[in-house]
Amino acid sequence: MSTPGNEGVTSVQVRQHNAITTARYEMSACEMDIVFALLSKLSSQDKPGTMYQVRVRELEMLTGRQWNYKQLLESTEQLNSRIYHIEDKAKVLQVGLLASAEYLKGKGIIELEISEKMRPYLIDLKSNFTSYHLQAALSLTSKFAKRVYQLVSQWKDVGHTKTYSLDEFKYMLNLKDPKGKEPEQYVSVADLQRYVLKVAVAQINERTDLNISYELLKSSRAYDRVKFFINAQEPKQLLIPFELPADDARAQMARKHLETMGIVDAKLVHEILGSPKLTEALFGFVYKLKTEKIKADKNPGGLFLKMNGLR
Repeated sequence: MSTPGNEGVTSVQVRQHNAITTARYEMSACEMDIVFALLSKLSSQDKPGTMYQVRVRELEMLTGRQWNYKQLLESTEQLNSRIYHIEDKAKVLQVGLLASAEYLKGKGIIELEISEKMRPYLIDLKSNFTSYHLQAALSLTSKFAKRVYQLVSQWKDVGHTKTYSLDEFKYMLNLKDPKGKEPEQYVSVADLQRYVLKVAVAQINERTDLNISYELLKSSRAYDRVKFFINAQEPKQLLIPFELPADDARAQMARKHLETMGIVDAKLVHEILGSPKLTEALFGFVYKLKTEKIKADKNPGGLFLKMNGLR
């Protein structure tokens, strides 16, 4: 699905059944990015057995992160084994997302096939869906931020979520096993806030079209429930120009990265964007900044220029 973005740029929305949004599953950030890219390609006109192609270069363009062959193979292998637990009043469905994943060597393409049991939740949506912006979902680096963003998007027209018990919230993020077979993660509320809630809120507010906050609620003396509050805001990240050729879209993202780092001198910008080597170095530098492999809190632009002999 797509909705008009600013200045003719298309802001792609992903839609998924609310049963999927609230399902319990575990995924890495890389797996989620592949899934978000896959969901953006779905159409209600698709037939069973449709193969969807996700291009590695497209993923890198969308996320600003670099994926190698080993990472992608591991992620698609994990996606083939991940199980969604979808429960309603009548049944509990345990289902995998993918029927198959195939990496085309030398082409940088992953071909993905959706399992037929999952298809109704993804394609036959009718009125029961969650929509969220693809570029926002991809811009988040924390897997918890990605999941919370999906969750709050389900309630964005209301302005707040329902009140979740902490157990229910942890089940959805796979931090707690309903059967008690796996050890619970972030048992203390302080750790849950520090490593999950605060990280998710900070990233969502900084990088997406939503501004959220949360409230922890007590029963007796102990915190045991959480509720999120949601407001719309102008997205801070660059809208992904899907209607442009990949090279043009990549150049637009590179220009935005330079602007964010304070590199606005026309001559420098022209030199960097005109050099494939420098452009690749730019995306690599941004990735290392995001993953904190490079520390440059005060002047990342100056550090980039110095590292590449431009200053």
